[in-house]
Amino acid sequence: MAVFNEQETIEQAISEILEIDYPCDMELIVIDDGSRDDTPNLLADIDDPRITVLRHKRNLGKGAAILTGVNLASGTHILPFDADLEYTPEDIPKMLEPVLRGRCNVVFGVRLFGYNTVYRSYIYALGNRMLTRITNVMFGACLSDLHTCLKLIPTALFRTMKLSEAGFGLDTEISASLLRRGVRPFEVPVSYFSRSHEEGKKITWRDAFACLWILIRVRTLPRSRLLRTSDLSKRDNSDLVTDLKPVVSRSLSQRAITTVDADATISIGLATAD
Repeated sequence: MAVFNEQETIEQAISEILEIDYPCDMELIVIDDGSRDDTPNLLADIDDPRITVLRHKRNLGKGAAILTGVNLASGTHILPFDADLEYTPEDIPKMLEPVLRGRCNVVFGVRLFGYNTVYRSYIYALGNRMLTRITNVMFGACLSDLHTCLKLIPTALFRTMKLSEAGFGLDTEISASLLRRGVRPFEVPVSYFSRSHEEGKKITWRDAFACLWILIRVRTLPRSRLLRTSDLSKRDNSDLVTDLKPVVSRSLSQRAITTVDADATISIGLATAD
């Protein structure tokens, strides 16, 4: 959960995730990416054994915060999740089901137009659709939603990807890197309720041009240069993470999570850093 200035939604977002009955063990990793509002104080009050909370001394970007969370993850799979309430945690078990059944390893929770989705702006919806089509042509793929936040990826696979984007571009870089390596995600429809810039949405039209450049860069790179030579969990990322501080916490939900025996553990991260 890479969080940046989300004091209005952070407590509800965490509470909703913890209240879901998952078919496997889970951990929630929260990275406060240098928030300047009351977010750090709210996080400092949270107490739950499933939650790990760390803080960047300054804002490094959504991508940097996600990479910090991946560095700390102990589960078999990684799932970024927004803290702005645009997505609903009820969709997470549906994404886990095909993995637990052994049908696939990588699952995208896709926002299908007309299927439990609300877009505040036609421009954003059109932009995502156009960039998704461009991606499909460039990589010979058939994705429905390039920029969905919900990407369930094996931790080991995630750590082999050579990722460099520190901002919103990491989302595009992850998808492009998977496609470049021949991975075709299993898609599961999810709900989506977008928010406006007045409500805290941080993505702008400039991110679309950055996304296009990332797609071109990843597509033209040799596949060997997309692989990390060392495990992300073992690398020195002091240049990426500055003054990371653990936070002591308070309980938001007393309800114990229901788990069953399964050969999987999910690491969930809420990602809305700037």
